[in-house]
Amino acid sequence: MQHPYKAFIFDLNGTMVNDMEFHQRAWTDILNNELGGNFSDAEIKQNMYGKNPEVLVRMFGKGKFTDEEMEALSMKKEKAYQDVYLPHLRLVPGLQEFLDKAYAANIPMAIGSAAIPFNINFVLDNLNIRKYFKAIVSANEVEVSKPHPETFLKAAEQMMVSPADCLVFEDVPKGAETAKNAGMPCVILTTTHHPEEFAGMDNVIHLSPDLTGEFFDELIK
Repeated sequence: MQHPYKAFIFDLNGTMVNDMEFHQRAWTDILNNELGGNFSDAEIKQNMYGKNPEVLVRMFGKGKFTDEEMEALSMKKEKAYQDVYLPHLRLVPGLQEFLDKAYAANIPMAIGSAAIPFNINFVLDNLNIRKYFKAIVSANEVEVSKPHPETFLKAAEQMMVSPADCLVFEDVPKGAETAKNAGMPCVILTTTHHPEEFAGMDNVIHLSPDLTGEFFDELIK
């Protein structure tokens, strides 16, 4: 079966690279050890989506930090994450082969991520995969982050492909919700969440621990 998708949009963290454990470690250190919070691992995992300042507001409430303080804390967290994750940096199994096949078939691809350019560049340049992507939409390019559809809609627009013709790759329920809000079907990589957490999301067409197997082979023909 040949699937009718004309473009692919990838979330980055947890989808292209299995790094969410390292993000959570960095957030835990900032939120609990530096800022005096007493948040559980479950609370942090549940709330570490969207832009970094949004995470800080979600955890501590509005008005706790100035914009400048949140920016400094965000960069401190990302530098800590990168230092610890760099020795482990690699693509999810099957993704390199998938990127090569899609690129050779002239299927446009984009990254639609709530990460800042500092983190996106960290992955793209250390793994030398920038050439595969026609569009990169980061936290800096949107007014409202996921689950608002702006990230994925901008990616589709920059690739000049209709949203309905795009297939999204995500790893979290909020990401699947973002795809649904953008009118896009979604494949879930179960790197960070259990399959049952996506029950009832009718735009999720496939769940997999990585990008190996017949389903992914059939996407590019």
